[in-house]
Amino acid sequence: MKKTWRWFGKKDNITLPMLRQIGVEGIVTALHDIPNGEIWPYEDIVEMKEYIESFGLEWSVVESLPVSEEIKYAGAKRDELIEKYKVSLANLGRAGIHCICYNFMPVLDWARTDLNHPWDDGSTSLYFDRVKFVYFDRYILQREGCEKDYPQHELDAAAEMHRKAQAEGTLNELHAQLTDAIIVKTQGFVNGNIREDESAPVAHFRQLLSLYDGIGRDELRANMKYFLEAIMPVCDEWAMDMCVHPDDPPMPLLGLPRIVCCDADIEWFLNAVPNPHNGLTFCCGSLSAGSHNDVPALAKKYCHRTHFVHLRSTDVLPNGNFIEADHLHGRANLIDVVRIFEKERPDVPMRVDHGRTMLGDADKGYNAGYSFHGRMLGLAQMDGVIATVRNELGKE
Repeated sequence: MKKTWRWFGKKDNITLPMLRQIGVEGIVTALHDIPNGEIWPYEDIVEMKEYIESFGLEWSVVESLPVSEEIKYAGAKRDELIEKYKVSLANLGRAGIHCICYNFMPVLDWARTDLNHPWDDGSTSLYFDRVKFVYFDRYILQREGCEKDYPQHELDAAAEMHRKAQAEGTLNELHAQLTDAIIVKTQGFVNGNIREDESAPVAHFRQLLSLYDGIGRDELRANMKYFLEAIMPVCDEWAMDMCVHPDDPPMPLLGLPRIVCCDADIEWFLNAVPNPHNGLTFCCGSLSAGSHNDVPALAKKYCHRTHFVHLRSTDVLPNGNFIEADHLHGRANLIDVVRIFEKERPDVPMRVDHGRTMLGDADKGYNAGYSFHGRMLGLAQMDGVIATVRNELGKE
């Protein structure tokens, strides 16, 4: 498996010379300065590619060429935006970049309630607390009818959280923390829906949610199929592999449909558009956050339609909360996953994902989940696993 790293461009505090020193072979990045829905100019793509190559690395995967919300909910400009997307795809293909990781998640790219959940050793990681998420939905977002989406014991726990915060005078602090974690820090640097300097993020977020009124699973599936069928001729012409990222976490959120959550979902979209360029980003972490998913079994079933792998793991707690696990542990069983891909698809690029914040990472301004030392530890762990598996298979 090729060792790659998600890098956020020249403004990233983690530099390409740093990555080369720790054994990274390929870069996963995007043209982050170009607004969603606009064409990626060929010249800009080549400039970035040559910059990366000047450090002895290659641009292995685009993560991501964002799919505009209007494509997802089938707005009036859908066809215009798809045509622009096709031009960007062709420009990437001309430049020699052939793998595109994208997602079809409405509004929320990924969701966590705690960005710095403490571990006993002093490091921190991302965390999803179901009661805090219910609290956000009911008391901050105030989504109409949200109560029907949650069990009574979670609603009761959220009500107690509200009562306690009121009594202690910490309501504003709680609301600010959850708003920052759920709709600012985890969204702004990924899809641009919410900027970090947003003056009214909750109001803006409500507007984004309203765009999906009347859109359920069937409608979102149809819109995804429409998009994929439209771009496949370009993918065929330029050998472009599209690999959708599973929903993170793999469950419905905030009344929004989610359509890449489980075995049945993956099988559906691969069969709906059977072109081999329509594939999967096998994110072990996202899939493992759903207790319904057997991650190694899914890896074995779908490895031949997988174009990119994210190696990370989670632990799902009895109450349904989940935490980013150490890369050698958790329910993703990454050692077994590596065995499957090294045997069946040893050429596939992989990147470690969502490392812990540790050893001074907290002061460096890194994006949430994308620390340097934490991911470097994960990369070292996975590098050792890959070397061991290759030895088992007689490859080294």
